[in-house]
Amino acid sequence: MSEKHDHDSHYKELSGHEGIAKIAELIKAIRIAMMTTVAKDGTMSSRPMAIQDEPFNGTLWFLTRQGSEKVGELAEDQHVTLTFAEPKDSKYITLKGMASVNQDRGKIKELWNPLYKAWFPKGENDPEIAVLLVEVSEADYWEASSSKLVMLAKYAAASVTGGKVAIGETGHVQV
Repeated sequence: MSEKHDHDSHYKELSGHEGIAKIAELIKAIRIAMMTTVAKDGTMSSRPMAIQDEPFNGTLWFLTRQGSEKVGELAEDQHVTLTFAEPKDSKYITLKGMASVNQDRGKIKELWNPLYKAWFPKGENDPEIAVLLVEVSEADYWEASSSKLVMLAKYAAASVTGGKVAIGETGHVQV
């Protein structure tokens, strides 16, 4: 085990179909991800993005505004990080990948949901709507195996004893 993980209880390296299935399982009930892009001044910019309600297969799709700041940032640097959190289930996931933007009207129609009218009042034919897709290349995840109270007790025990306590599973996925 590497030094990075010696306090974690169970570290896994996954890839291929197994890795994609693990990511799909972890993010399936999470509706919002924070997307981080590289800003023009080199700093990081993050904003919430609505997740499409479809099974993860290695690509994530979003609808966005063609003239948005993130689209400008992606024209300069396509690297993105997506962060997911589900505190009630103690699940935390970070996905890294490359993003691209297009205005494929067929895909916009496929992804359209009436809830998007809040952002696109002209509807699915709004000329400002763009498709932002992220091809995921890797992921890191942290998943606790017990309730919060038990988990807190285990963290406390580990800090008092300096020992290693099984608190769940962590892992890295190479897609």
